[in-house]
Amino acid sequence: MQRLYDFFRRHPTGVDTFWAVLLFGFNCLMLVASADAQSERRTVAEALAVGALCLVVALRRKAPAKMMLLALAVGICQIAFKVQPTMADFAMLAIIYTVASGTKRWASRTALIGALTGPTLYAVRSGNGDAPPRSLWEGVFIVGLLTMPFVLAWVLGDSVRTRRAYWAQLEEKAARLEKERETQSRIAVAAERARIARELHDVVAHNVSVMVVQADGAAYVLDAAPEQAKQALETISGTGRQALAEMRRLLGVLRTGEQPESGEYVPQPGVEQLADLIDQVRGAGLPVDFQVAGEPRPLPSSVELTAYRIVQEALTNTRKHGGPDVGATVRLSYRDGELDLLVEDDGRGAQHELYSGGGADGLGHGLIGMRERVGMVGGSLDAGPRPGGGFRISAVLPLKSGQ
Repeated sequence: MQRLYDFFRRHPTGVDTFWAVLLFGFNCLMLVASADAQSERRTVAEALAVGALCLVVALRRKAPAKMMLLALAVGICQIAFKVQPTMADFAMLAIIYTVASGTKRWASRTALIGALTGPTLYAVRSGNGDAPPRSLWEGVFIVGLLTMPFVLAWVLGDSVRTRRAYWAQLEEKAARLEKERETQSRIAVAAERARIARELHDVVAHNVSVMVVQADGAAYVLDAAPEQAKQALETISGTGRQALAEMRRLLGVLRTGEQPESGEYVPQPGVEQLADLIDQVRGAGLPVDFQVAGEPRPLPSSVELTAYRIVQEALTNTRKHGGPDVGATVRLSYRDGELDLLVEDDGRGAQHELYSGGGADGLGHGLIGMRERVGMVGGSLDAGPRPGGGFRISAVLPLKSGQ
């Protein structure tokens, strides 16, 4: 039984053909049984009508519009020649339901018109002239009784069409939402990768530059001042560990399905870590004047990270490209609705060319990364050479309420 059910589900036209054959056979038996009581011409007309209507049942799914026109032609012939109804006339109900549930609206409207007018015309045409005239209400009742099954078949088919259209719309909407989610996911992944790239650039550029400066200094004083060389090597070791810790934290974001070990990743740096950063830069040989104006208060984490990375990037490029005997100034100003950040140096001013062209890392990522960070928090950045020499970076970071 299950195999038969699966076969019928996969082959609906085969099911219709099966029922059409049964209907044709039953009607043939009925015609043979009543052949003696009817004229030969009427028997042939009824046989032709039965054959056509059985064909309508068999092909109603494969060619619904054509079968509807064929059923309409058979109905007109039955009315015109007063052919008696048979069991095959149930094909009218089947084809009306089929076209009403389909997508061709002209066929559905034609079937509805036929359902409303066909029974009325048949009742008028098949009336017996010898019988007493019917009352108006009796005629209306008979016509309504004949019309109701056809109208119900059309309503049922149209409701099926509406439900199919509704589910198709829901499926389309679900598919569209799924594509939008995939697009948003790809955008989020790209943004996260860009953020990680900026973080890695800041970490590597700053810490490696400190290590290079300390290594050069250690090599220079290795024989003359071993203690100073030892201190430089310790600075290199500490800076390297710090860089590795930050890189583990950043690369851990890219590892799917892994939980960070306890204490392995450190929180994002903020303005409170600026003092440690500046002490590290001073230890590498760059004099830095650090000033804080206004009343310090909690800041949004995005603003804190942006301020820290701007200072880190600016001091890294000052140390690498400012020239000998360069000094830097870092000023942090807390205002009512914003945080002002100023980093400037008195170096040779070559950073402007490096920022604008090859950049501090040879790729032009220094100033670009700063502008991206500042733009993400809705701030503004001004960078360029100072009038008296050196380079100046000024950023204004808005403090959004409620963060």
